[in-house]
Amino acid sequence: MFTMASPERSAAQVVVALSGHSKEDADAVFGVLYACYPSGPASDAPPPREEAEGHPTVWSATFEVSGARQEPAPTSLGAPLTADLQGGPRQVEQLRDVLATAFAVRDEGRAAGDQERELHLRLESR
Repeated sequence: MFTMASPERSAAQVVVALSGHSKEDADAVFGVLYACYPSGPASDAPPPREEAEGHPTVWSATFEVSGARQEPAPTSLGAPLTADLQGGPRQVEQLRDVLATAFAVRDEGRAAGDQERELHLRLESR
C-alpha cells in the first residue's frame, strides 16, 4: 500500500500501481486508462516492461483525472491483477468507476485521509 503523497502532486492526479504476473494484462489495464485520460502527464509513459519470471511485478503510472473522454468497453485479462489507486477522493472514485466499466472490480481495502484516498482493488475479466 502507498503512503500519503506529498502536496506537490496535483489534486487531480491519481497514481495507479498494478501488480501481477502478466505484462499483457498490465498493458490492457493501462490501455483502458490511457484511452480515457489521454492528456494526463503519463500519456507519454513507456509501456510496462517485461515481468520477472515466476514473480509478481509492479507497474505504475500517474493519470490526470479531469473527466473521462470515452466510455471503455469490457476488456479481457488473462489473470487477475491487483490495483492500488492513490489520489484525491473524487478522482480516485472516478478512476475506480472507469475500471469497473471495463473489468470486474472487487474492493479489497481502502484508507482515507483529509485530502487523499487509497483503494486496493482486484481486477478480473467481466
